[in-house]
Amino acid sequence: MAEAMTAARRPSVIWLPFQECTGCTESITRSHSPTIESLIFNVISLDYQETLMAAAGHQAEEALQQAIKDNFGKYLLIVDGSIPLGQDGAYSTIGGKSNLETLKEVAKGAAAIVAMGSCAAYGGIPKANPNPTGAVSVADVIKDKPIVNIPGCPPIPVVMTGVLAHYLTFGSLPELDKLGRPKAFYGETIHDRCYRRAFYDQGKFAKTFDDEGARNGWCLFELGCKGPVTHNACATTKWNGGTSWPVESGHGCLGCSEPDFWDAGSFYKALSMPATPLKTVGVAAAAGAAVGVAISLANRAKKGAAKAAHETTTLPDLEK
Repeated sequence: MAEAMTAARRPSVIWLPFQECTGCTESITRSHSPTIESLIFNVISLDYQETLMAAAGHQAEEALQQAIKDNFGKYLLIVDGSIPLGQDGAYSTIGGKSNLETLKEVAKGAAAIVAMGSCAAYGGIPKANPNPTGAVSVADVIKDKPIVNIPGCPPIPVVMTGVLAHYLTFGSLPELDKLGRPKAFYGETIHDRCYRRAFYDQGKFAKTFDDEGARNGWCLFELGCKGPVTHNACATTKWNGGTSWPVESGHGCLGCSEPDFWDAGSFYKALSMPATPLKTVGVAAAAGAAVGVAISLANRAKKGAAKAAHETTTLPDLEK
């Protein structure tokens, strides 16, 4: 892989920031394998990225147009942020052009597109109800180019650079799931690989963030963890060079790599069990999970089932 990445002419990469918070850029600068520095200096030609480039104003826009002209049909286009359609795109403009206009223009010459972050992949927080700007995803606008979605708010740093490294090495996008996400990183749920999973199967759940169960590392399912319905590599890849991840730090998964996670329900209300076992786990594990939750529900019934039922939200259909 190293030989392939260094032998070829450095491919052009254009990164367009739209309706976003710059969190995806902040995240990718913290990748450790490969690092963003090694990609920029040794592997790619990052011809446009507003946060990282030295140029500004008309010089930056001239660099963008030159990159398009010199590499038409060959460059990789990265987009982070949603695209606002409201008010003819006036909610977000760059260089006098709306995000919608810029995306359509630059996408014409792209070999492939990477929608970086949940905003670009699904619309993200800007699209959350009531969606005042009319925010949409990249795939809602561009229909004639291969698109890979790397959702997360923000995505895991090494997932971002890993997908780029794959494309630069093999000249193709990795195998994707039905939502356009790389299966290598989004093929399993957080729940599948969580180190607290054993406690879930045993019916041992933290009731508050500071009780004995929480201090003993018990499952955070009852505190609203969305791990069972969230596909991502947080539990195995982790963050900050593999140091930790939210659940290891004592907070449940928010489900940020799934569509419409912001509108899916309260972050601190427990999912209800589905009518059939989760399809992402084996039969034995699913049976254990059902027993575990049954024990938990029985315990909750003793303390007030009516209140517990009122605080529970419905599990999304995993087939949608």
